[in-house]
Amino acid sequence: MKRKIVVLLIVVICFLLQSTLFKAFSIASISPNLFIIVTSSFGFMRGKKEGLLTGFLCGLLIDIFYGGSIGFYALIYMYLGYINGLFHKRFFAEDIKLPMALITASDFVCNLLIYFLQFLFRGRFAFRYYLFHIVIPELVYTILVTVFLYFILLKINQKLEMSERRSAGKFV
Repeated sequence: MKRKIVVLLIVVICFLLQSTLFKAFSIASISPNLFIIVTSSFGFMRGKKEGLLTGFLCGLLIDIFYGGSIGFYALIYMYLGYINGLFHKRFFAEDIKLPMALITASDFVCNLLIYFLQFLFRGRFAFRYYLFHIVIPELVYTILVTVFLYFILLKINQKLEMSERRSAGKFV
């Protein structure tokens, strides 16, 4: 229960940061995608189920506040969280290469899915413009923020795991 409350708080704080602070510090109207960082991080740190649920919560918040229809972003983020959860067994806290690669790939895939499902099917074929003016700048900005936010999420996850081990040890 404690983990669920902490994850909910992290998602709400990231939503507030992304909606306010990072919008104010946007570069060429591009801001980092904190939800990708959170969804991917909890996916590979905790597994498929945690990634799926965190992704659903992040996507649902985007759908409610910014989306045109409920469920579009929730579905995309759910799949991204689940796919990142497949790498849980290969995750080592000391190694930053896997998290950086997974977050980069997740952001790129998320933006491509958004392009294909929201723009291409409506006859907007400016893929090159979308790639160079939205996808790549957001990707770079997200990677820069990942360097800092990932370590915060890692420390929170380690403290939660330590707390869970202590409480589980009391019952044995």
